[in-house]
Amino acid sequence: MDNWFNSKWFVRAVSLAFAILLSVFVHFESSSTQSDSRVPSKTNKVETLYDIPLHIKIDSDRYVVSGVPETVNVSLEGTTSVLTPIVMQRNIELFVDLRDKEEGSYTVDIEHEKIPSELSVYIDPKTIDVDIEERATEQFPISVDFIDEDKLPVGYELGEAEVKPEVAEVTSAKSVMEQIGIVKVYIDVADLDESVNNREVPINVYDNQGNALSVKSDPESAVVSVDVDNPSKTVPINVTTTGELAEEFDISSMTPKLDDIEIFATNATLENIDELSTEEIDLSEVTESGTIDVAFDLPEGVVVSEENETIGVEIELEQTRTIDDVPIEIEDQAGQDVSISDPENGMTNLTISGLDKDVSELTAEDFRLFVETDGLTEGVHEVPVLIESPDDVDVETEIEEVTIEVSS
Repeated sequence: MDNWFNSKWFVRAVSLAFAILLSVFVHFESSSTQSDSRVPSKTNKVETLYDIPLHIKIDSDRYVVSGVPETVNVSLEGTTSVLTPIVMQRNIELFVDLRDKEEGSYTVDIEHEKIPSELSVYIDPKTIDVDIEERATEQFPISVDFIDEDKLPVGYELGEAEVKPEVAEVTSAKSVMEQIGIVKVYIDVADLDESVNNREVPINVYDNQGNALSVKSDPESAVVSVDVDNPSKTVPINVTTTGELAEEFDISSMTPKLDDIEIFATNATLENIDELSTEEIDLSEVTESGTIDVAFDLPEGVVVSEENETIGVEIELEQTRTIDDVPIEIEDQAGQDVSISDPENGMTNLTISGLDKDVSELTAEDFRLFVETDGLTEGVHEVPVLIESPDDVDVETEIEEVTIEVSS
């Protein structure tokens, strides 16, 4: 045995055998590792990230691109330890690289950066169709359009609108620029009763058919101010009536508590109004003097202040009525026997007229009718009937003279 180990050929043979065995072992391990790498690990996980922004790499000073979606979805596959931080931070970048392309239409891949190589990446969609056109820039005046102008409070109107800046610089493809019809901003004025001061609103771009165009404007918003006015005018008041008074009444006066009133409306409406009428007072329902509250007959688009929605109208009536069988007295008989022979009953009827308040409660006791006989001789005489009556009342007797007989 010792002789074998002392033999150089024996040592060489053993070394060769060990070398062969080692080579076979390494080859087996390598094959095993490669085979394992082709089988997905049971610890791999798939996560989908939605709405990842898609960027464009291009010479933006020369070109504009259409057909590029704003966002895409990305699915990532890998081990939890690598996948979780990426999903949590969403720190990936997706882009299309168009820097080597000129005007034209292309189908391009969506590429990615900042995704570890240990992860498998699946982008939806993987490719997109894009159009590259030369960039153009032009300035357009900014107009102001009012929404719900018909819903302004009654009597209010809009003044001139001021927009800053007055122009917007629009940038897009030349073919799109040729379609631009108007650049405008909108102000909603429904129920607006005060001026708009420095309201910031977005700028919108439309073609000639009114379709919105997806273009870039500089600035993206404008500042708008507009006066909201409530014009007014002072006009006289006209009291209107309908129907007729009862036969015994006449109108002495009908006076509104105000001579004129301030009305509110648009300037165009105010130009055509010279007076403001009340609603009609039905005279058939007026039976005494007094004050009646009546509303105004407001034309369309005209309002008055809340405290002046109604007005008091003072009505004074004249009344004419008859008091029957008022006795006629005889004065200054001076020891003579005097009697009234005509009328036989020594009475007459009175017709009285005056303001309703002065006349309505009067009775026969409020009047004195008499004849004077002083200086009359015996015989038959025609003498006037004299009257004592309250002030401010007109009185007429049915007969102006009576026949009396004087005897001693």
